[in-house]
Amino acid sequence: MTTHVTIIGAGLGGLTLARVLHLHGIPATIYEAEPNPGVRSQGGLLDIHDYNGQLAIEAADLMEEFRGLVLEGRQAMRVLDPDGTVLHDVPDDGTGGRPEVHRGELREMLLDSLPAGTVRWGHKVSGVRSLGGGRHEVTFAGGGTVETSLLVGADGAWSRVRPMLTAALPEYVGTSVVETYLFDADTRHPAAAKAVGGGSMIVPKEGRELFAHRERGDTLHAYVMVSESQEWFDAIDFTDAAAATARIAEEFEGWAPELRALLTDADLPPVLRPFYALPTDHRWDRVPGVTLLGDAAHLAPPNGEGANLAILDGAELAKALAARPDDIEAALAAYEQDMFARGTGDPFFGAPGGEADGPESARHTAEGLLAALAQEDRPH
Repeated sequence: MTTHVTIIGAGLGGLTLARVLHLHGIPATIYEAEPNPGVRSQGGLLDIHDYNGQLAIEAADLMEEFRGLVLEGRQAMRVLDPDGTVLHDVPDDGTGGRPEVHRGELREMLLDSLPAGTVRWGHKVSGVRSLGGGRHEVTFAGGGTVETSLLVGADGAWSRVRPMLTAALPEYVGTSVVETYLFDADTRHPAAAKAVGGGSMIVPKEGRELFAHRERGDTLHAYVMVSESQEWFDAIDFTDAAAATARIAEEFEGWAPELRALLTDADLPPVLRPFYALPTDHRWDRVPGVTLLGDAAHLAPPNGEGANLAILDGAELAKALAARPDDIEAALAAYEQDMFARGTGDPFFGAPGGEADGPESARHTAEGLLAALAQEDRPH
């Protein structure tokens, strides 16, 4: 295949696509809006699953490098009641299939695997238009354009490529999280560190939940989840860290002090992150010369699968193109058929083939979550 693949977005999915294409001798260029790879934090830990994400890592021939990133012991999982009672405590015995790695280190691994110049930094897309015959023109905010006969939107929730295929837009799902960090937790925040344990911790309660995990060293990264309207959050001034923290903390009145400390004792200002999603059955008719992957194609609320599906999308798209070098449209059609199926639902937090659980789901109670865990065949 000699067609040059134009990829918009240097996230995990776009980078995996470029890497697997490179292994098959297919040229690709990634255009990324950010000016350089270190301009912002890349987020916290990702559990990369043996049934999807690790398959993509294998296709990228990067398993040895990946294993070097794994944080030992982080597959331990605890479920607590809001009063601090431990309901479920599974240590990491090394046999689990969901090893944890830092998102930023995983991205760096993928970047390092690509030929120099593959990623064009500082290229923010301002528009995309069809030229007919399967060709598209991409215009960049800083000036300049590129024409391509194979365009892939790997540009996330607010994709600029998606309108070439569908009019669907992400919608707020009714839940947001407030993200916090506690540093040197074992010495400065020992009660919170003990509550979280060596891996991840969940405190489920309908409409109010708490998630936390231990990152490298003794950093605790927490997500305080609140199911309220966007107007409710708009009434909170997050530029005033103390006031915003106090207001969110009111929603967790009566919870154990060591759990509330994950919010009230945070070492960085709280960051609000609303959850958006595309329709669960999001589809489009085949449009020549263009497709999507990852959140651009099947954005869902965080469920443990997003990054895994994105990198698997990238690997599977590259393999489909390599398998059908003389028929790009057949390759894209085959890829999309499989991608639509795997982008629907989630094997743990939502029903396969169905909608992901909403905040009113029974799984957002301790009893419901424990029942779901008991039915799981895979270790957590």
